[in-house]
Amino acid sequence: MLIDFFLHLKTRKLPVSTREYLNMLEGLRQHVCGHSLDEFYYWSRICLIKDESLYDRYDQAFGEYFKGVTELPGLAQELPEEWLKAAARKYLSPEEQAQLEKLGWDKLMETLRQRLEEQKERHQGGSKWIGTGGSSPFGNNGTHPEGIRIGGDSAGNRSAVKIWEQREFRNLDDQVQLGTRNIKVALRRLRRFARDGAAQELDLDGTIAATARNAGWLDLMMRPERHNSVKVLLFLDVGGSMDDHVKVCEELFSACRSEFKHLEYFYFHNCVYESVWRDSRRRHSERTPLADVIHRYGPDYKLIFVGDATMSPYEILHPHGSIEHMNAEPGAAWLRRLLDAYPAAAWLNPEPERLWEYRQSIGLIHQLVAERMYPMTLDGLSRAMQALSRKH
Repeated sequence: MLIDFFLHLKTRKLPVSTREYLNMLEGLRQHVCGHSLDEFYYWSRICLIKDESLYDRYDQAFGEYFKGVTELPGLAQELPEEWLKAAARKYLSPEEQAQLEKLGWDKLMETLRQRLEEQKERHQGGSKWIGTGGSSPFGNNGTHPEGIRIGGDSAGNRSAVKIWEQREFRNLDDQVQLGTRNIKVALRRLRRFARDGAAQELDLDGTIAATARNAGWLDLMMRPERHNSVKVLLFLDVGGSMDDHVKVCEELFSACRSEFKHLEYFYFHNCVYESVWRDSRRRHSERTPLADVIHRYGPDYKLIFVGDATMSPYEILHPHGSIEHMNAEPGAAWLRRLLDAYPAAAWLNPEPERLWEYRQSIGLIHQLVAERMYPMTLDGLSRAMQALSRKH
C-alpha cells in the first residue's frame, strides 16, 4: 500500500526520493508515528517533502490516495477520532430545525456571556449549554441554524456566525496548469484589455525578411506595439466554503500571474476587513492594513474580487461580525472604501448563478458592488472583462 502511495506522489510530480521513503518506513517500524491517519500524514510529510511551497500539492495528492481510509493496515487499531465526532452529532429533521430559534446577533452574544458565567461542567447533546452535539447554538458538532462554534471541526452545516479557534488556510497554487477550456478562453479575454501600446512599431524580423525578398531594397515592415500595461489588484477569498472552489480559483489565479505584469494580490476570508494578507501560513503574524493597500496602489488599478460571498449577513453589516475576530467596523464599510478608491471593479463568484437568489449574503454583496458581480463562467468572465475595460 505504501509503495503505491510513493508512486502516486511521483505521478503527481512531487520530488520524493527512495532514501526519504525508506526513512519514513524506518520511522514507522520504530513507532515514531502513532496509529491514526492524521499522525501518518504529518510524519510522511516531514520525511518526504522538504519544500514548504509543495505542502498544498502534497495535501491534494495525500487526500486523493487515502480518500475513505481511516487507518493504515498493519498498525495497531484504535477508533478514529472522526468517528467519535460523527457519533456525537445530532441530526435533526427539517421540522425540528425549523423549530430552533435564530437568536439574532445581540441576543446571541448576550446569551453566550450568560452561559459562560453559569456553566461549570462539560455537556453533550443538549439544547442549552456549551458542548458537543445537540441543538445548542454554542459548541461544535451539533445542529443549529445560527450559532457560535467553539473548538472542534465543523459538523458540515456551515451555519456558524463566529468561530472561536485559530484556523489554518492554504495559499492558492500559482503553478497550476490551466486545465479547462473555460479558463484558457478567459485568459484570452483578459488579454483583450491587458494589451495596450502605440499604434505602430518597427517589425525588425519582418523588415529583414521583406528586404531579402526585395533583392536588398529596404522594405520597412510595421506592426502594432503590444505590451502589458494594465494594473490589477486581486483579492482572493480563501478557507471555509471557498474550499469547494479551490481548483477553479487556482486556475484563474495562475492565469492572472502569467498574464499580468503588474499584479498585486491579497487574501481575505469571507469579507474584507481592516487587514488582509499575502501568505496564509503567516496570516496571524504578517498582515497588511487595508488602508495601506489603498494608499500604496493608485486608482488606475483594476480591482477584482474572487469569492463566493457566502457567509452570515452579520459579517457584512455588523461591527464585531467577523467569524474570526472582533472587527471594529463592518465589512461593508471597508468594501465601500475599496470601491470608492478603484472605480473599475468586478466580483467573480464561483457559486452557480442560479443559487445567488437563495443566499442573503450574496444579495448584499451584489448590491454593494453595484451589481458588478459575475459568475466564473465563460460568459461571466467575458462580461467582467468588458466592464473592467470601460473608461471610468
